[in-house]
Amino acid sequence: MITLNVNGSQHQLDVDPSTPLLYALRNHLQLNGAKYGCGLGQCGACTVIVGKQPMFSCLLPVAAVGDRPVRTIEGLGSADKPGPLQQAFIEQQAAQCGYCIAGMVMRAQALLDQTPSPSEEQIRAHMEPNLCRCGTHMRIIAAIRQAASAGVSK
Repeated sequence: MITLNVNGSQHQLDVDPSTPLLYALRNHLQLNGAKYGCGLGQCGACTVIVGKQPMFSCLLPVAAVGDRPVRTIEGLGSADKPGPLQQAFIEQQAAQCGYCIAGMVMRAQALLDQTPSPSEEQIRAHMEPNLCRCGTHMRIIAAIRQAASAGVSK
């Protein structure tokens, strides 16, 4: 049995310890925001926050999570009541196909949690590991800047 604290709730999962966190989230907890993109930690579609760090959940075995809390996009808000960062992404029309957006939002949230007023250079450097094939990077940066200027963190 593996115990995970996800979005503030404890979960006991009967999974192999080597199971990637992404599969535990999607297949066992029905938290489908994090997407399977490449399975190699090269695209960021599966990004979640573990402890205080953005991590590729496709590469992280559940056993390696330990007692660190896991935050997913579902823990930030919902379609009916989006969180402040999610709302900034909506207002800036940062999503085109939407596949990368959950990972982008989670990586951005991790940045704002640790650096509430990042410079554009800091935003670009922090967001670099996550890819958007649709090319909405400028809107994503604008959404993060909007959220930061509104004082969004945690």
